Amino acid sequence: MKIWRVALAAVIAATLSHRALAAPPLPADPRAARAVQDYLRRMQAEDSQARDQRVADRIDALASNPASPVLGNPKGDVTIIVFSDYACPYCKQAEPRLMALAAADKGIRLVMKEYPILTKASMLASRMALAANKQGKYRAFHIALMRREGVLDDAGIFETARAAGIDVNRARRDMLAPEVSDEIIANFNLARGIRAFQTPTYIVGGHILTSDSADIDFAREVAAARRRR
Repeated sequence: MKIWRVALAAVIAATLSHRALAAPPLPADPRAARAVQDYLRRMQAEDSQARDQRVADRIDALASNPASPVLGNPKGDVTIIVFSDYACPYCKQAEPRLMALAAADKGIRLVMKEYPILTKASMLASRMALAANKQGKYRAFHIALMRREGVLDDAGIFETARAAGIDVNRARRDMLAPEVSDEIIANFNLARGIRAFQTPTYIVGGHILTSDSADIDFAREVAAARRRR
């Protein structure tokens, strides 16, 4: 077997292994390097297609569940679905950019999926957010808690709720409502179905994004979604 084919076989084996957490180094032989690059591109394209098909199979539940809060323009032409956790630092870093885009582009519809997977306080925060939605205060609470500094804890959640103008006594009852639990359970099931095992996870125009959140150019992704229509 030629050397470059041996190198390609080794890279394929490494890529398929669960131990391969990053792209393997390219071999020195130019033909082997090109073969590896072509193979990795095909793998990435197939993986992206599979991810988007899982989204397409569940698009109504993802994009049109009336229990999910909606920000931006409810009738916007591009829907961005956001799976987030209030304890997630990456969610917090990306949130201002996403909100700025929604403010600047009136065609953006943000569907918020409460996905509390990181801490015990995450669940309380998500329940409070959905209770706030019942009072028409979701946006105020969401932005305030995402931009609150420090460790997420129960006291900070209730303090943020009060500052956002939420009737906390009513919210305490609504947090335990069956429909709030149902929404969170539905989000967990959807996340599992689309293989979204981390936060944040973004779906733009039916396309699930796989780049690190810090590297996502939301405006470019929205433009690409409009071209796909």
